[in-house]
Amino acid sequence: MHLQTSLPGRRFLTTAFVAAAILCASTWGITARQSVMVDAKEQPYAIEYYYKAKWGHAEEFLALFKKNHYPLLKKEMELGRMLKVSMVTPRYHMTENSRWDYRVTIVFKNAAIANDNFDSSGVIKQLYPDQETYKKEEQRRFEILDAHWDLPIKDVDLDAK
Repeated sequence: MHLQTSLPGRRFLTTAFVAAAILCASTWGITARQSVMVDAKEQPYAIEYYYKAKWGHAEEFLALFKKNHYPLLKKEMELGRMLKVSMVTPRYHMTENSRWDYRVTIVFKNAAIANDNFDSSGVIKQLYPDQETYKKEEQRRFEILDAHWDLPIKDVDLDAK
């Protein structure tokens, strides 16, 4: 009789232990996922910006970019919004439908900063007191483009299973 009364108690304790273990494991899993999500939010976030200039205008585009846009990007790096800004150009030619002249890669501190609608007007006014000239040159920089597109990119871990 004593054995029978202790079996339900043991079952209860076993069930309670298993339930507690499942609760702890699921809580740990949620915490681990949240930790990964927080870590992902703090990871650098890269975007590539492609520019295709009209034939014969690539050098003019580059000169205007270096004069009016690159200083703004450098200022945003100083502010800590961006970690790196780089530009490349193809060494050889491509077909016209796939041609681009310059690719600017910006590595932002994280995805939130890359998408926070930062108001650069104050920095622009500080860097370019002659706003009329600045606006005309920026308009020209985009007039001489045939195409422009932005492509957020992510790293692929080739060693991950």
